[in-house]
Amino acid sequence: MAVPVRLGQTAMTAALALAVLVSTPGAAAADPSPAKARAKLVKLNEQADQIVEKYNQATETYKKAEKKYAVLNAELKRKNKQADTLREDLIAAAVSSYQSGPSTGLERLVAEGDPETLLGSMAAFDQIAQNRAATLRAFEATTRELRDRHDDAQDVLTEAEAARDKVRAEKAKVDKMVAAQTKLLRRLGAFRTGDPNSKGIVYTGPASGNAGQALRFAFSQVGKPYQYGGTGPGSYDCSGLTQAAWATAGVKLPRTTWTQWSWGASRRVPLDALAPGDLLFSKGLGHMGMYVGGGKMLHAPQTGDIIKISDLDGYWRTRLLGAVRP
Repeated sequence: MAVPVRLGQTAMTAALALAVLVSTPGAAAADPSPAKARAKLVKLNEQADQIVEKYNQATETYKKAEKKYAVLNAELKRKNKQADTLREDLIAAAVSSYQSGPSTGLERLVAEGDPETLLGSMAAFDQIAQNRAATLRAFEATTRELRDRHDDAQDVLTEAEAARDKVRAEKAKVDKMVAAQTKLLRRLGAFRTGDPNSKGIVYTGPASGNAGQALRFAFSQVGKPYQYGGTGPGSYDCSGLTQAAWATAGVKLPRTTWTQWSWGASRRVPLDALAPGDLLFSKGLGHMGMYVGGGKMLHAPQTGDIIKISDLDGYWRTRLLGAVRP
């Protein structure tokens, strides 16, 4: 996300001086040097990176909790329906027993006049009694399970509500950070809106197979705007882009930079052995991209920038934490 903005040394000097005032109100007498303004911009980007990833992670936590609750809620409805059916069966059996009334063996023997028939009837009634007992046990087991499920659903709902509150709090921080970052970028004359309908560029590199497919998709997104929390198709954040790219190759990556790094624990590769398609992660896990070969990476950098290919120059080399090969 935090790619240093490369500015000219003449026309942009005045804009850089204004940038200092954005983050330091009333500091007209402060040093308006381009180096200082650029340092403030880089620091702001790095802070935004961290909060954006926390926001994404909180959002994913909420989505998972919400999904889990929905599953349990559907199960509760199904069990309720089953319990209602069992209850109806019990009522029907009770009504039937009441209507038929008690009957002794002697009465039946007189009525039917056949001991074998009598024994057969008694066995049938015994079976009915056993079935009723089994129905009752099933009903009791179902209601117990229903209560347990209800308790689980309540716990999940509480978890979902807490996650949602966290999302709201993190989003407020992100929105404030992004507003300051956007204002600074506009003052610098470096805000790029991008084109949500960009057709990107054609990948002509050597990668094939899954990596080739992922890179072809990623290259086709070049020129689209960065948007925190974006998962396409018109805009992406850094991990949203890598997730979407590798999904086209049949590889299901987790949603955030943190979870993608964790997912790749057994797939790490040395930075001196990179291959096109490898995932690159920055220190602090605030940003990531895809290695495309030739000492370059494709990424969705930051607010006010577009999906693009950047050199892994000295600046980026010092920020890289590691790489994962999906």
